[in-house]
This record gives sequence, structure tokens and C-alpha cells, in this order.
Amino acid sequence: MKLNIKEMAAILNAPIQNEADVFITNTTFDSRQATQNSLFVPLVADNDGHNYIASAKENGASVALWQADHLDVPTDMPIIIVPDTLAAYQQLASHYLNQVNPKVVAVSGSNGKTTTKDFIAAIGQKKYRTVKTPANFNNEIGVPQTILSMPNDTELLVIEIGMDHPGDLDFLSKLVKPDIALLTMIGEAHIEFFKTRAHIADGKMEIINGLKENGHLVFNGDEPLLNERVVQHASINHDSFGLTNNNDLFASEIEMTPLKASFITNQSTQRFTIPLTGKYNVANALAAISVGHLLHVTDEQIAVALLNAPITENRTEWLVGNFGGKILSDVYNSNPTAAKEVLNFFAEVPTTGQRFAVIGDMLQLGEASAALHASVADSLDPDKIQRVYLVGEEIAPLEDVLRDIYPAGSVKRYAIADQETLLKDLLNDLSANDMVMLKGSHGVHLENIVKQLKAN
Repeated sequence: MKLNIKEMAAILNAPIQNEADVFITNTTFDSRQATQNSLFVPLVADNDGHNYIASAKENGASVALWQADHLDVPTDMPIIIVPDTLAAYQQLASHYLNQVNPKVVAVSGSNGKTTTKDFIAAIGQKKYRTVKTPANFNNEIGVPQTILSMPNDTELLVIEIGMDHPGDLDFLSKLVKPDIALLTMIGEAHIEFFKTRAHIADGKMEIINGLKENGHLVFNGDEPLLNERVVQHASINHDSFGLTNNNDLFASEIEMTPLKASFITNQSTQRFTIPLTGKYNVANALAAISVGHLLHVTDEQIAVALLNAPITENRTEWLVGNFGGKILSDVYNSNPTAAKEVLNFFAEVPTTGQRFAVIGDMLQLGEASAALHASVADSLDPDKIQRVYLVGEEIAPLEDVLRDIYPAGSVKRYAIADQETLLKDLLNDLSANDMVMLKGSHGVHLENIVKQLKAN
């Protein structure tokens, strides 16, 4: 992007203080990342960004927004005064998105959205100048940041949008105005705020609220809750994907190893291979293939893209352990559906040693937390996964169930703050032929254990 301060002020219909003839080529809400010709956006939170304007200026920021209800407006740099800095940030993003006008693919779902985003971006790059959401910048702050960071020649924007509360996807969908909207699945993530999976499905369907005219919805047809809601919006163009043969696109002849999966679909003889394993990742790949078809990318190009797709770390990622065995890291986030899927896969991976599972709290499950944590026991068999290490307080109900299933001493539980003891026990118990899987919500920070267990 390239805007002078007067253009920005006009877009925001806002006054300038300390006006100067400066151009902006990038934006940031982190003062440490400010560079020459950047716009600093001080967001109001517990750690108020307005306190860091001096730091942003020192690092090179040329202009800053300023929320009008804050006193002591700086006098040593150009300032645009707005009623709300976050709303202004989003307004700039909307303007820039309209200016660049790429095709937009918006990806959401309770599980798999980041991996699916990675697959779609790899496919899109075969035909378009493509930008994707970095890491998981998928909320009301990260989405505008992604938009404003894309080059002005971007042809395809693959943007991940998440939700924590009702209305989140309505707002983000209307901000990004997708040509293609994709829903991966419905799980229990954020059920604390939605109360039921049906209400989560209602929230996810908000993704169509900003869909462009003649836009397309791609959805997981193996989820009855989505099928029911898509029927209510029959006028919208839509395609389903999934692992069952009642979908528009489905997989067959699935072959899996610990490191990858391959399959064909009902629409082609082309065999696709992905650098991840597990049937849930095959479903993610099917979602991406569906989008690839809508983008007019050939199956041959899609196959090459999927095979070489760069995948965001800590998502079904195999690593070599410093104990000599293998680590399956899936620690970015968790909910009961996702945990069960990974455990079911892990239980079938061949090994000459033992399988260890480290399972952390699954957060934002509300009143259903105890029952949902306990339900994970359905995917834990002591004959297949010999030892279980639980982390957190929310997960205590699972411990209660497993104590009746597992031999004494095979199930241990640790406080989130006591990861030092967990690590010590793991290193003492693991041997060179063993495998360990780690899964938990991001707030448990099991990535710290992964770092300590993996080989340098």
C-alpha cells in the first residue's frame, strides 16, 4: 500500500494534527515492528497502545492514529485523530481491499482452518499472485493486518477468519467480502459462548453474510448441522466435500503412513499426496481441492501444490525426539473432536515401543467442560496408548475416568505451571523406540514441552 497522510485522513474522515508531507507504505499495531513510513495503530487494551507511540516513532513510524478519548495528543509527529483506533484500522483495511480487489477465499471452522488455508494458498500460487493469513491472524485485529500487508498486485487472498462469540463471523465476512467461503467442520470450540454445537453451526454460517453476489460456499458435508443450514440457503452456490460418498467431492483409496496420506477422488483419477497424515487432514485437503476447482486450477497442478505445501508448525507435525523416538506435535489448539481425531490416528501408527499421550486442558468449553473432557476417554485404550499425561485443572474429569481403565501409575496429571515436573517425568519414562503425542489448547503452552523434547 502507499497512501499519503491526507488520503488516509480523507478515507477515515478524520482531522490531522501536526500535518506533514509523508507517505505510508505499511501499518503495525506493535511499536517494536514499526519501520520507516509505517502507520502505528495504538489499540486500546489492557496494555494500551497509546503508551507506546514514542517507541513506535523511535523505531521509524511516520504517522500514528490517536483515539479521541485519550488526552495528551503527541506534538512531535503527524497524528490522525479518530473515534476508535480499531474501527479506523478496519476501515483502512476495507478501503485497501477494495482498491487491490483480489479474489478472496475466506476459511473458517472449528478445526483444520489453518491447515486448509495453507493447502489452498499452495494451490492458488499455481495460478495467482497469492497472499495468505500468517500464522493464525484470524480475528478483528489480525484480519485487517493481513489485508494491509498484502502487496498491491495481489490476485488471490486466502484469509482465515475465526470466531469466539456470536456475530464475529458476520463482521469479518462483511469486512473481507469473500468470493468463496469455506467451512471445515463444527466442533466444540468456544461452546462456552455458544452453549450448543447447533449454535456454533449458526455462528459459522455467518460466513456467508458478506459473500459476494454469485459467490460460492464450500462446506463439510459430513456434518449434519451444516447440511441442515445449507438447505435453508439453497439459493447460494455451494459444494460439499467429505469422507463419505454423499458429498460432491469425496476421497477413496486412502493410504496413510506416519508422515503422509494419499488418495484419489470421485472426480478424477489423479492421486493426491499431502505431507500430513490422518483422515481429518485428508478432509482438509478435499476442502482445498474443491476451492482449487473453483479457481480453475488443474488437478495436476493441485497435486503438485499439495505435495509441497508449507504447513504452519505444530499441526500434526512429526519431529525427532532427543530421547531417540518420535514426537507428534499438535499443540496449537484443541477441542474434544480434534483431540479424539488425533488420538485415534496416533493409536494406529506402527511402533516397536510404547505410545505416550500428553493431553492438556481444552479451554472455553463452559458448563459442558467436565463431560466433554471425560468423553476423550473414548479414544484412549491402554493396549494402544500405554501412558497418559494430563495437564491442567479442566481435564481432571478425564483423569477420573482413566483411573478405572488404566493400570496404576500409567495416568499422571500436572498443573499447567508445573511443566518442569512433566518434562522430567517424560524424559525419564521415554525410550528410543517410543512415540509421544502432545495435544492441548494454546493457553496450556505445550509447545514449550515440544521444544524441550525435540532433538536440536
